[in-house]
Amino acid sequence: MPGRGSPPLVGRERELRLLHAFVDEAAVDGGARVIAGEAGVGKTALADSAADYAAGRGMRVLRAAGVEFEAEVGFAGLHQLLAPLLTELAGLNPTYRRALAVTLGIEDGPAPDRLTLVNSLVALLTGASDAPVLVVVDDAHWLDQASASALATLARRLKGNQVAFIAAVRSEEPSLFHQAGIDEIAVAPLDDPSAEMLMATIFPRLPQRAVRTVLGEAQGNPLALIELPVPLGDDSPEPPIARTPVGRRLRQHFERLIGTLPAATRAQLLHAALDGSGDVFPAASAPDLGPAERAGLVRIHPLTRGVQFRHPLTRSSVVELATDEERRIAHRELADRYPADSERHAWHLAAAAIAPDEQIARLLEDAALRSKRRGDPVGAIGLLMRSAELSPGQDDHHRRAMFATYLGADVTGDLVNPRIPAVSEGGRSHTVATAVAAAAYMVNSGGDADAIHRVLLSALRSVPKPLAEWNEPLAEIVYVLMANGSFGSRADLVADYWNALDELGLEPPENLQLLGHTFLESATRAQEWLPVLDAAIAAIDDEFDTARAARLGIASMYVDRTAACRPALWRLVDHGRAGGAIASAIKAFALLGFDAVLTGDWDAALRIADEGLNYTDRHHYRLLGGFLRYAQAMVAAARGDDELARRIATELVSWGAPNRIGFVLQLSAHVSAVAALTRGDYKVAYGHVLEVCSPETLPSYKPAALWMLFDLVESAVRAGRMENARAHVADICAAHVAKISPRLALVTAGAEALVATGDDVTRAFEAALALPGAIGWPFLVARIRLGYGERLRRMKSTSEARRQLMMAAEAFDSLRAVPWAARARGELRATGWVVESPAAQALTPQEREIAALAAAGLTNKQIGERLYLSPRTVSAHLYHLFPKLGVTSRAALRDALREQRSDQV
Repeated sequence: MPGRGSPPLVGRERELRLLHAFVDEAAVDGGARVIAGEAGVGKTALADSAADYAAGRGMRVLRAAGVEFEAEVGFAGLHQLLAPLLTELAGLNPTYRRALAVTLGIEDGPAPDRLTLVNSLVALLTGASDAPVLVVVDDAHWLDQASASALATLARRLKGNQVAFIAAVRSEEPSLFHQAGIDEIAVAPLDDPSAEMLMATIFPRLPQRAVRTVLGEAQGNPLALIELPVPLGDDSPEPPIARTPVGRRLRQHFERLIGTLPAATRAQLLHAALDGSGDVFPAASAPDLGPAERAGLVRIHPLTRGVQFRHPLTRSSVVELATDEERRIAHRELADRYPADSERHAWHLAAAAIAPDEQIARLLEDAALRSKRRGDPVGAIGLLMRSAELSPGQDDHHRRAMFATYLGADVTGDLVNPRIPAVSEGGRSHTVATAVAAAAYMVNSGGDADAIHRVLLSALRSVPKPLAEWNEPLAEIVYVLMANGSFGSRADLVADYWNALDELGLEPPENLQLLGHTFLESATRAQEWLPVLDAAIAAIDDEFDTARAARLGIASMYVDRTAACRPALWRLVDHGRAGGAIASAIKAFALLGFDAVLTGDWDAALRIADEGLNYTDRHHYRLLGGFLRYAQAMVAAARGDDELARRIATELVSWGAPNRIGFVLQLSAHVSAVAALTRGDYKVAYGHVLEVCSPETLPSYKPAALWMLFDLVESAVRAGRMENARAHVADICAAHVAKISPRLALVTAGAEALVATGDDVTRAFEAALALPGAIGWPFLVARIRLGYGERLRRMKSTSEARRQLMMAAEAFDSLRAVPWAARARGELRATGWVVESPAAQALTPQEREIAALAAAGLTNKQIGERLYLSPRTVSAHLYHLFPKLGVTSRAALRDALREQRSDQV
C-alpha cells in the first residue's frame, strides 16, 4: 500500500494561485472566499494548502469543520473554532466579552444581537495575534445553523480587517455560504492529463489496465483516484467502468478499511466521529487509534493532539458501520464528558435513549430554552421536538411538541411543516400548547380570525385559576390572542382579550402589557405606556430573542417609534437572510415597509416589499405578505398608478373579507382612499376612509385609524363636507393623539388648519408647518402646504401662496407623486405664475425660493425675515443665482423664471 501522507496537488495550479493571492490580499485588508466542489474533489487539500501558505507567511491559522452528526447542536461550530481563543476573551471590552460568553454558553444572559456578535468575533480574531489571521472552515455545509449564520455574516464584514476567511462547501449541498454573496473558487474534477499524472505519481507500478479502470470510474475525482487503486493489482481482473457512482465506491472502500481494524480501534473511532468537536476531541481519550492512523483514516493534529478524520466520508462510514447499540453506548459515554447542564450532555443522552425518559426530556427542554435565548431558535425547535419524543407523559409530549411547532410558525418561518396540527373547533379540548401552535399557524397564513379567537379563548379558559406564575407557552397564547384581536379589529375581540387577562388573575408580563396598550388600542391606551416603550427601545440592542425584538417593533408601529427600531429590525432581516429566524425577519420587512411609506422613502418601501414578498411567498405567510402588498399599493396610489392600487386593494379584500381580518380590509380601504384623493375623486375617498374611521372618528379597536386621520379630514374638506370635517377634527383633538408622536402632532395641527377660517387660517397653517420634526413626513407636509397655498390664493395672498405651492410641488416631485405635483402647479398657474424655465429648474430649492421672492418685489431684508436668513446671506445667494439664470439685475428675474411661450403676450 502506498504511503498515506498528503498526496501532491496535481492540476490545481489555477486554484492555488487564486487562493494564495487571496491570502496575500486578505492579510492586509481582510476578505472571504468559498471553495466549492463535489465530495472528494480536493477542497480540503486546497484549504490545507492555503493554511500552510498563510502559516508560512506568519499568519495565525484557526480551523473548524462542520460535522454531519452535530448539525443540530447550536453554536457547535463556533465552539470548535474559538476553542483555542477562550482564554483571550478576558482581553475584550465588556460588551464583546459578554456577547461571546453568552453565545458560547459560558455565561447566562440575553443573547447579543447579530451585529454585536459579529463585531465581537472580529474583535477577538483581530486581537488574537499581532499577525493577520486566517480562519478555515471545512465542510461548512454541515455546520449547525446558528454557527453558519454567524460565520456567513462575519465573512461578509471582514473587509478592512486583517482577517481572511475560507469556507469549503460541497456544491451540491445547500449552504448559507453559497447564499452570502461571497466570491467562490469553483473546483472541478481533474482533466484527463492531470488525473493520469496524479495516478502515475502515487501508483507508479499500477498496471495500465488498472489505471484505465480507475480513471474511468473516478471521473477526475482526486480522492477516488487515490483510494480506488488500493485493492487493484497485477492479477486483478479489469472490472466494468463507471458501474458504481464515485461516492458509493469511496464509501465501500472506506468501509472495507474500517472493517479490518481491531474492535477497540473501531469503538474509539466511533467516539471521535460522534463527538463532533473536531480537533478538540483528544487523542488521549482514544489510545487505540494507531491502526486507524496507519490506515490513513485519521491523523493526530501535531499541536492540539486532537483527532482529525481524513475525509468526511471516513467519519460517516465509521458511524454507518456501527450497530445501533454501539452508537448508543458511545453516546452515553460521550455524555459523561460534558457538564450535566450543557447542551452537548443533553444531546448525547437523547441520542442514546431508546425509550421515553422524563429526565432527559427535561434536560433537552432546558437546553432548548437556553438555545432560543442565545439567538438560535432553529436549534431550539430541534431540541424541543426531541424532548417531546422522549416525554413519557402525554401532556408533556404534547406541550413540548406544540411549543416547537409554535416557534416554527412564529419565528423560523416553518408554516409548511407537517408537525402543524389540524385544529377543529369541536371535539377534543384545546390545551394551551396545541392552541398556541395551531393559532400561530392560522394567524400567519391568514386564517379565519373568529375561529382563531375561539380556539385561543377555549384553551385559556381551561387553565386552572388563579395562576401561580406565568410560563412561556401561556404568555405566547395571550400574545397571539392579542395579535389576532388587533388583526380582527372588532370591539368584541378586543373586549374578550382584556376579560381573559382579568380572568387569569395574575398581572401579565410587562411586554404583554406594553403590546396591549401601544398596539391593540393605541389611540386610547398608549400614552401612559410610551415612557416604558421608549425605555425598551433604548435597550433593544441588548435583546436578541428574535421574537421579542420583533415585538418591540410591533409595539412601535402605530405610535411612530419605528425609526428608533430600524437598526434592530434590519438585524432581524440579516438574521433571516442568513437562514435564521425567517418569520421575525418577515415581520421586520413589514414594519420597515410601513415605516418607509409613512416617512416618504417610497423607493425603499418598494425594495423592502419586493424582497419581503419573496420570503412570504416561499413560506406561505399570507398575512404578512398582505402588509407588504399594502406598501406597494400605497406608493402606487400616491404616484397615480390607479390600476395597480386597485388590483392590490381588491386582492386584499378577496381573502381578508372571508376570513374576517378587519385590519387587512382597513389597509385596502386606505389604499383606495389615497388613490381616490390622488385622482381628485374626493367623495369616494371620504367614503373609503369612513370604512375605518367609523362609527366614530377614532374607534379604539381600530388602531390603523391613526394612519388615516389626515386623509379623513382632507377628503371631507375637499368633498365639501366641512361640518363633518370639523367634527372629525374635534374628535382628534379630544383624543389628544398629538401627544403620542410628532407625526400625530403634525396630523392634528394640519387637520385643524384645513378647517380653520378667517384670521385663524394663516396662524393654523404656520403653526403646523413650524412643528419640530415635520420634515420627517414629506408627503404629509407637502399636502399641508398644498392646502395652505390653495387657501392663500383664495385669500389673495398671491406671493405667499406661490411660495407654499412651489415648495409643495418640489416635494411631490421628489416623491415622484406626479398627479399631486401637477395639482400644485395648476394652483401656481392660477396665481398667475408661469411654469419655470429649464434654467430656473437648475437652481437649488433655497435659491429658487429667494429668486421667487425677489422677483415678487421683496427686499433682501424682507426675504431674510421671511426665510430666517440674514440680508447678507440673501445677497450672496442672489449673486450666485444671477449667472445661472443669465441675468444681471433683479428686474430681469421674473422673466428669467418664466417658461417663454410663443402665445404669451
